[in-house]
Amino acid sequence: MNMIAEPPRPAGCRRALRVTMLGIRGFPDVQGGAEKHVEKLSCALAMLGCAVEAIVRGGYVPKAQKRWRGIAFTRLWAPRISGLEAFVHTLLGVLRAAVDRPDILHIHAIGPAVFAPLARALGLRVIVTHHVLNYENEKWGPLARSVLRFGEWAGMRFANGRIAVSEGLAAQMARAYRVAVNAIPNGIDRPRVIDSTTTLQAFGLSSGGYALSVARIDEQKRQLDLIAAYARLKAPPWRLALVGGADYSTGYANAVAEAARKTPGVVMLGHQSGDALAELYCHAGIFVLPSSHEGQPIAVLEAASYGLALMLSDIPAHRELALPGARLIALGDVAGLAHQLEAFFAAPVPQRMPGHERDRVLAKHDWLNIAQQTLAVYFDALSSDGRAVVPAARIKELS
Repeated sequence: MNMIAEPPRPAGCRRALRVTMLGIRGFPDVQGGAEKHVEKLSCALAMLGCAVEAIVRGGYVPKAQKRWRGIAFTRLWAPRISGLEAFVHTLLGVLRAAVDRPDILHIHAIGPAVFAPLARALGLRVIVTHHVLNYENEKWGPLARSVLRFGEWAGMRFANGRIAVSEGLAAQMARAYRVAVNAIPNGIDRPRVIDSTTTLQAFGLSSGGYALSVARIDEQKRQLDLIAAYARLKAPPWRLALVGGADYSTGYANAVAEAARKTPGVVMLGHQSGDALAELYCHAGIFVLPSSHEGQPIAVLEAASYGLALMLSDIPAHRELALPGARLIALGDVAGLAHQLEAFFAAPVPQRMPGHERDRVLAKHDWLNIAQQTLAVYFDALSSDGRAVVPAARIKELS
């Protein structure tokens, strides 16, 4: 049993810390790494006694759902237009926070961080979490990339506290903007062992007989590379299961759907969560993600927690995870990816991650520990102007 240490306490504290999360579509079960991060972090902060509010977009959370696991939802309208949705919603969210006056406004991602200067001007204490270098995504044009770079600059320069989800990203931001950036990783839940094969049967999959990829359908995730590599194999004994949906109807999403339709053995499962996703992890033979860039991919960490063999693109975010046995393939090397898939499928005994390595991943990426590190950033930001509040910490024991 490990006892969770009590969060740091500023002097004179009397009430719960009021935290507002902003910059995500919503949760639970809304696709996206930032969405998963905010969902789990909010739950952990609530367990520690914080009063957490999430400002979410109306199209992603039912109107009747006002609270979830102790977290208050505030639904605000946003247009379902790529490039405008996050911009408009974050502007409205900052104005809403200026009226409600939380102790901390926690903005997630560099697009929404465009409004960090406005939030500061309105007297809010702002924390910004940098999740990924979004402007490197191939789908954005020059204008969108410029806005995202400005958002990164604004978030790093104007926030009262800054968090990056990986050591490499934190170091890069510290060098670029000459500010202190806290490296606090993404977290994962403990894996759930599910013997059922209901989801597998629904998609024609067999236990131990498929390679799994979990990611939204997007140029950054490079599903077309993965399908093209799989298509090079002659009569592959395993199937390729692609979990994830597209945020919007795009040319890339349509191209992935068409390539999957034309390639025997490829199965598109759409967005999956909860028990269905756990079942897919439990019964997969290998996890594959050939993405072009990541912050710290939660899906890779989840796959590692299930002990899956890993085949990943050779990019800094994947190398930094230092996951034992992971096969790293040069970005965009379709032939190399095909060769590695063929070799893995032909192995008489599929590789698995050792149990002690899975435990190491789980310990490092525990959400309660991550929440406590985040609280320390909050308290540092509050102490700079003499404010003194703290959650009524409920110390929990973890088995």
